[in-house]
Amino acid sequence: MDWSIVEQYLPLYQKAFLLTLHIAFWGILGSFLLGLIVSIIRHYRIPVLAQVATAYIELSRNTPLLIQLFFLYFGLPRIGIVLSSEVCATLGLVFLGGSYMAESFRSGLEAVSQTQHEIGLAIGLTPFQVFRYVVLPQATAVALPSFSANVIFLIKETSVFSAVALADLMYVAKDLIGLYYETDIALAMLVIAYLIMLLPISLVFSWIERRLRHAVFGNPSTLSGK
Repeated sequence: MDWSIVEQYLPLYQKAFLLTLHIAFWGILGSFLLGLIVSIIRHYRIPVLAQVATAYIELSRNTPLLIQLFFLYFGLPRIGIVLSSEVCATLGLVFLGGSYMAESFRSGLEAVSQTQHEIGLAIGLTPFQVFRYVVLPQATAVALPSFSANVIFLIKETSVFSAVALADLMYVAKDLIGLYYETDIALAMLVIAYLIMLLPISLVFSWIERRLRHAVFGNPSTLSGK
């Protein structure tokens, strides 16, 4: 291994790492918010909007992120809308991730029994308070493993951002391969970068899942009478 090339390209990988992490953060945050809204619309079957939300989920989940990015980066300028590579990448990630997060939220919402709603209303809570303090915490705890899988999936999907001229990790790796033909070094640094990004997230989600389940549902041994 030529360590001089590693030393030369390490700053570029570091910059690309931060850029990828930045876009992933905002894209995933937007995905959570969009997914929550879409799941509420579908769960409560809001007229018209429920059909629109269903159509969005089918379109998003059945088209590759690469095609969505091409539409944003190359298609929108045809009608006079020009977006930067970073904005296109973020919007593409939100559009794709929102549908997956919506299905995760919806599965969590459907896991909360109707009795929980009725009890909340019976003790004087408003419908919004029932959703905020009773339904949403339980739904989030149930859906958390799915959220974790979606977050990791979306971060891995950032590897296609280089297709819209974004200098992300994959872009730098391809540049290193193209200039020096150092495929092994480029791919090794790429794998290490994604491991550094993904492993802590996986561990944090596992910790949050244990804490949240304990906070919402209590100690399983206590509930079973042991």
